[in-house]
Amino acid sequence: MDELIKLVAGKAGIQEAQAKTAVETVLGFIKDKLPAPIAGQVEAALSNEATISQASQLIDKGMASLGGLLGKKKS
Repeated sequence: MDELIKLVAGKAGIQEAQAKTAVETVLGFIKDKLPAPIAGQVEAALSNEATISQASQLIDKGMASLGGLLGKKKS
């Protein structure tokens, strides 16, 4: 989860302590809304640094694609 906290801090331009609070709040909300077995799988996935790295790459690609759809010029 440390990598996720660092990712949020970097993307949002906030301190890691603030990012940790944000991540924990969002995760708590998600886990409360999901059935227990799925919430456990989410927790396990977020403790796996490789999964977080892959998700980060997918988000970056998705944001780049979205920018292209909205007319952002590629450099």
